Amino acid sequence: MNSFSTVWDSLVDLLAHGLLGFNTWEVVAVALVFTHITIAAVTIFLHRAQAHRALDLHAIPSHFFRLWLWLTTGMVTKEWVAIHRKHHAKCETVDDPHSPQTRGIKTVLLTGSELYRAESKVQETLDKYGHNTPDDWIERHLYTPYSWQGVGLMLVVNVLLFGALGATVWAVQMMWIPITAAGIINGIGHWWGYRNFEAVDASTNISPWGIIIGGEELHNNHHTYPTSAKLSVKPYEFDIGWAYIRLLEMVGLAKVRKTPPMLKLGAVRPVADDKTLEAIIANRYEVMAKYARHLRHACAAELLHLKAEGAAGTAKLANMKLAQRWLHRDEEKIPQDVKAQVALAVEHSPRLAKLVAMREELRQLWTRTNVSAEQAVVDLQAWCKAAEESGIAALQEFALKLRAAKA
Repeated sequence: MNSFSTVWDSLVDLLAHGLLGFNTWEVVAVALVFTHITIAAVTIFLHRAQAHRALDLHAIPSHFFRLWLWLTTGMVTKEWVAIHRKHHAKCETVDDPHSPQTRGIKTVLLTGSELYRAESKVQETLDKYGHNTPDDWIERHLYTPYSWQGVGLMLVVNVLLFGALGATVWAVQMMWIPITAAGIINGIGHWWGYRNFEAVDASTNISPWGIIIGGEELHNNHHTYPTSAKLSVKPYEFDIGWAYIRLLEMVGLAKVRKTPPMLKLGAVRPVADDKTLEAIIANRYEVMAKYARHLRHACAAELLHLKAEGAAGTAKLANMKLAQRWLHRDEEKIPQDVKAQVALAVEHSPRLAKLVAMREELRQLWTRTNVSAEQAVVDLQAWCKAAEESGIAALQEFALKLRAAKA
């Protein structure tokens, strides 16, 4: 009887406190660490290394991340990679597995994980986009066929370590990726936020500080340079995933293959040449981002001018505010319901009209496909000449910087 009582008391104590005997706050701290490791595994292993080949990982972190993801998410590497690659290939179209632009933000936010599961069952997606993912013995015989058993094992481990609170830790782990990746990144990251670059899709940066979701919130940067291992591009942006990659690289466990290109400036050439054109095209997103700042500043100056004239509350002022928000975007990205008002703002400002027209002419240097390289250089020279003769200081300064660009 005493033996049974002792065993029973031990079981009760185990359920109450777990093997580690942690208090509530210690368990909360561990849960946060666990979820952060999961985010790191997704962004470093699944996303940057596997889906985009932005870095090569040593076998040690690769196998650790695979094991950890099996235990904490049940996601199969080939499925995740295939779905993500298809997202990039079909971004913002009806074939995009999880675009809020076509499916609605509410659908992606609330049912993002269901969208993922549905796409993971499409064999055509796996065959077309899931190439060059792990296909070794452990993948074929454990991780892929027994994906749910991993998360089941994690539940047992959590309960053993933390007692009854372990079930809560497990629940948080199970919700973490559906909420952060399927909801926030795939949803809000294509719906709301700021944009450094005019990527062809609707991607946005949610926040410049990404400790919670590993740098993945810098989604516009990623869609602009998808094969870059580093997601931050501005001094105020912080990519903690990149910090971990650099640490792995320092100890020989990773090798970075690509980072975002940086526009380099040298001496101003007398005339733009083929090297200038090469540098501009290679850094076209950064070039257009710099041009966008000039457009926004021009709109701000026009707003001040209108206010000085006493135009507060008028349609002109309202139109100019819309122009400041949208004019630097590609025309097809400006919402239909504000296009007319933005056009009116441009119509009433010859300076803005010139900036907008020359922006489109500059963009055509790399969007036209029926022009030879020689003709493109001639067009660039003509653009610089027109900018320098425009009488607009912003255009003159921009043309000088273009002539200083080097590959």
